[in-house]
Amino acid sequence: MKLGLQLGYWGAQPPANAQELVAEADRSGFDAVFSAESWGNDAFTPLAWWGSSTDDVRLGTSVAQMSARTPTNCAMHALTLDHLSGGRAILGLGVSGPQVVEGWYGQSFAKPLARTREYVSIVRQVLARDGAVRNDGPHYPLPYTGSGSLGLGKPLKPITHPLRADVPIWLGAEGPKNVALTAEIADGWLAIYYTPRLAPMYNEWLDEGFARPGARRSRADFEIAATCQVVVTDDRQAEIDKYKPFTALYVGGMGAAEMNFHAQVYTRMGYGDEVAEIQKLFLSGRKDEAAAIVPDKMVTDTMIIGNVDEVREQVKVWEDAGVTMLLVTCRSVEHMRQLAAAVGTA
Repeated sequence: MKLGLQLGYWGAQPPANAQELVAEADRSGFDAVFSAESWGNDAFTPLAWWGSSTDDVRLGTSVAQMSARTPTNCAMHALTLDHLSGGRAILGLGVSGPQVVEGWYGQSFAKPLARTREYVSIVRQVLARDGAVRNDGPHYPLPYTGSGSLGLGKPLKPITHPLRADVPIWLGAEGPKNVALTAEIADGWLAIYYTPRLAPMYNEWLDEGFARPGARRSRADFEIAATCQVVVTDDRQAEIDKYKPFTALYVGGMGAAEMNFHAQVYTRMGYGDEVAEIQKLFLSGRKDEAAAIVPDKMVTDTMIIGNVDEVREQVKVWEDAGVTMLLVTCRSVEHMRQLAAAVGTA
């Protein structure tokens, strides 16, 4: 099992100890470091800045929002980071949600699967550098010839030669169609709120994608990186209680009541009644009450919490379910060393 350090996206300020955490990830045998974005910091600059002092750890976005950049611009970011890191970049992409896409980026959220397919195709064209980049699809036409066009657009290929034509592209996906698409066109799946007990369902979605004509990967060489908080503790209940407000936030508040992808994931887990009540309380401003009714199992389904032996047993369960990397958030260097020792990467 590999470990990935999830730096996430920033709050009001950059995290104060991120540089030392990234350095420790490189020392402790973590496989990768990931940075995210929402509507504050971007996902690429922290990797270039903090990752510049590392030697081995891979540097990935988890996730870069597709609507934040045109596909060619995103490919330029990936190309640049891959050169600067000596071939250690991972391009993690996600469609985000309609609140962000339409409210922050001013774009339509419609047809996310079709947009993802086109987006990834264009990025791969740029990185392959086999010829001028073209796209006839409706979402990212290249060259652009639509309304307001001067008709002077010229197909181009990147001036800079990419270090790798096959920079890994991983997709953040939650629903069955998106996961199947990920298995078809990507090199890895960034799975949020993954639970091993639903592995047969996830495998069915993945297998659909692997079986499609022209699928890029097979299960043998496809990575599954699952967000999973790993906490080594003798007070399991106290840690469960700490995470309930975060579960309530994502289920209840990260999206509209009629379209919250995180809530849909937990509904598939069998928590439909709980999700409805959490959303109702959270969206009415009763956030503490929403957190209070989160069942313990709703937290532990997607986390590993326990003493060292219990953690090791649970890591094996996740590995047997097909997960190749655990994406963990760490508070300190000591926390990272503890996880590396428990998981066995140190």
